[in-house]
Amino acid sequence: MMTRLALLALALGCLLPAQNWPQWRGPNGDGTSPARDLPVQWSETENVAWRVELPSWAAATPIVWGDVVFVTSAEQGFAGHKGSGHAGVGDKDKLLLIAINRKDGAERWRRVMGDHNHIGNKQNMASPTPVTDGKHVWTMTGNGRVAMWDFAGNKGWERDLEADYGKFGLQFGYGSSPILDGGKLYVQVLHGFHTDEPCYLLALDAATGKTVWKVERPTDAQHESPDSYSTATIGEINGKRQLIVSGADYITGHDLATGKELWREGGLNPNKDLNYRTIASPLVVGDMVFAPSRRRPFIAFKLGRAPERMWTTDYGPDVPTPTSDGERLYIIDDRGVALCLNVKDGATIYDRTRIEPGTYSASPVLADGKIYAISEDGATSVIAAGAEFRLLSVNKLNDYTLATPAVSDGQIFIRTSRYLYCIGKRGGRAD
Repeated sequence: MMTRLALLALALGCLLPAQNWPQWRGPNGDGTSPARDLPVQWSETENVAWRVELPSWAAATPIVWGDVVFVTSAEQGFAGHKGSGHAGVGDKDKLLLIAINRKDGAERWRRVMGDHNHIGNKQNMASPTPVTDGKHVWTMTGNGRVAMWDFAGNKGWERDLEADYGKFGLQFGYGSSPILDGGKLYVQVLHGFHTDEPCYLLALDAATGKTVWKVERPTDAQHESPDSYSTATIGEINGKRQLIVSGADYITGHDLATGKELWREGGLNPNKDLNYRTIASPLVVGDMVFAPSRRRPFIAFKLGRAPERMWTTDYGPDVPTPTSDGERLYIIDDRGVALCLNVKDGATIYDRTRIEPGTYSASPVLADGKIYAISEDGATSVIAAGAEFRLLSVNKLNDYTLATPAVSDGQIFIRTSRYLYCIGKRGGRAD
């Protein structure tokens, strides 16, 4: 067994090897990757290194480290059309963590993360994406079971957050993913539709699972508007790393060591509507932070001594989180419309352009000079990154898809309702 000190050394502000995809939205949590030689064309049979059947659907992204891919799933129950199916899903349905050999798709092992799965529209209890540091994997279920596993599938510790702190109260079920930084696992619980309990943020010791801090995150949002399905991110502002959280009508920055709120900005729900739940996550680009709301407004802040609103637009995504190359902001909205804006001033670089028609829940990925945007019908539009819109290809897997793709070492990992695909060259590294 690793010592606690060795584990912390691995987790403490680790510089993630560039080609891994260790968490939701990749190594930086912003949908970008330095991966190269990624495929442009594929189908259900063309340019597929392997395809493996999954027990059930989920919105959780596969994560990749070296020669292993991890994916979460309910034990049974196909999603049906638009995530509305209920076949085989019930209170006794188990929630699984599955380890898959990257080279050939063979299953290494599966472990039970929890039970009592249930569906809320496009959510189930396997929706949160796990996170890894290359030695351990941390999982969270939509009903609050948090655990640490090693790469052999041995459980290091487990917590039940609902037992400790009360039931989650989001209308459609919990869907935020944990993030790992500096030896701590950060969890946000922003809810209100089914509960009067306050929203809170939580930091756990990644090695032991013990609570480091728990802070209330106050809000005056009402009805459904406190609910946030977004995932927090880490940003560095004036040399200080912070936890940045969006939802319940506000975006806030928090001290990583204590959870103390450092700043707060509103305006995400200017009319104080009762159903302004948050799904898209905050995006940090240098000293800028972008806060999507329920389509409008979409606000850009510059974070210095105090946050400064730089620009706003009434056109933004509801569900997919944007991505950026540092100069340009790439937005894919829920209806399959692409938009590119200047990061600093919000000026239009190219205006709203239709890609493959459909509904989009997955967030776009930017890598190898290309943007990958997948629809709920499993059609991936590949767009050239840059100032001019160029659609390079549309690749159809013809299966219901909610999960954001993962990319690593010339391969794209796409999770549909039935399968996990490895797209691209066969093999893959074994670091």
